Amino acid sequence: MYQVLLHSHSLFRYIVLAALILVIVKSLMGWLNKKPYTGGDGKSMVLTLVMTHLQALFGIILYFVSPAVKFGKETMSDPVIRYWTVEHLIMMLIAIVLITMARITSKKMTEDAAKHRRVFIFNAVALLIIILTISMSGRGIIVPN
Repeated sequence: MYQVLLHSHSLFRYIVLAALILVIVKSLMGWLNKKPYTGGDGKSMVLTLVMTHLQALFGIILYFVSPAVKFGKETMSDPVIRYWTVEHLIMMLIAIVLITMARITSKKMTEDAAKHRRVFIFNAVALLIIILTISMSGRGIIVPN
């Protein structure tokens, strides 16, 4: 079960990253070109939100069955154990909160440019956090492990 979850979580990240990049590009183009915030923009944001939450669900389940997650004296002194037990979880949760806040707060806005700007900024910061966190793993972004 652990290996299936690990591979699912590792491979699903590409779908999440692609969706996130799509939302970022669409919102940047909408913001810079002063385009209306359409139903398609909202749907792509919701789809990205759903995928990131599904990825978080895989990750949370994986967190409780992973042999890399250890609680003990060595947790904070060992960089690898600390990464998988603390840093990866916290950084990814921050990214998911930003993606969620982009959707929630932009939905309440009335001005299209402000919606595009909010979606762009929050999701771009989330993407940077995700890429930074993945690169900290030492496994690389391209190779699924």
